[in-house]
Amino acid sequence: MLALLLLGAIAVAGYLWQATTAWEEHAARWESDAHAYAEEVAVLRSELDGVTAELVAAREQLDTATARITDLADEKAQLGDENVASQQYLDYQRRVSEAAGVVATALGQCTAAQSQLIGYLEDRDSYDPDDLERFASDVEGLCDEANDANTQLQQELAQ
Repeated sequence: MLALLLLGAIAVAGYLWQATTAWEEHAARWESDAHAYAEEVAVLRSELDGVTAELVAAREQLDTATARITDLADEKAQLGDENVASQQYLDYQRRVSEAAGVVATALGQCTAAQSQLIGYLEDRDSYDPDDLERFASDVEGLCDEANDANTQLQQELAQ
């Protein structure tokens, strides 16, 4: 019986030895896998940190570029506004110059017509009195229009 017990104890010890060895091998594989996964996680974290840094840099560059684009758009708008204002001022100057030319011409015509009227009046006997009166009225109307145009031009220039 003792032999039987001894044989049973040896069988149990053999089984336990084999189970322990199998568990040690299994634990070693798990430990190896865990180390491999830990290394992979470390590599992935390092890559993630690198990609995150690149993303932050790209966002900063995008923010800088967006701000610069906004600044350039504002500058362009200001230049456009200044260009429009300059164009409007040039158009105004052109219109004023044209108006001044018209006024100068009208005043010149008024002066010439007055000189002509004076000549007619100096030799009044050679002309029909109704024609002289009509011509004097026409000269007066022309001079009034020229003076009105000159007054309007002066008011425009005073603004």
